[in-house]
Amino acid sequence: MTQFLLDTNIVIWLSEDNSRINQIKSLIFSKDTNIFISTVSWWEIAIKIRANKYPFDLENMRLLAKKNNFLELPITDKYLKVYLELPNLHRDPFDHMLLAQAITHPMRFITGDSLLTDYSSLVMAI
Repeated sequence: MTQFLLDTNIVIWLSEDNSRINQIKSLIFSKDTNIFISTVSWWEIAIKIRANKYPFDLENMRLLAKKNNFLELPITDKYLKVYLELPNLHRDPFDHMLLAQAITHPMRFITGDSLLTDYSSLVMAI
């Protein structure tokens, strides 16, 4: 079974049914994949909601994830070594932690940010 970790922007686009995810819908909803959403993404979305950057309903987003059998990937100290070793090509600490999680497991990391492809061949930008 193939495992994928979704970047926060993909989680947001899924909740909006944004057309940017059309090219990966069959992959995300395949019975042959395990889709993970990191606790990091839930925190990032909550921070954006609190800062009035996004008018999302976090509970509805989490229900959508649960309905689609997405798995939550908790944040633990096992990702710290990889996190600290990542080059500083990108300034977003949330992306760095998500990358550290994907690299540590390893699993493919689906993002809308093509700059992240410079970190690892595990990164799949759409």
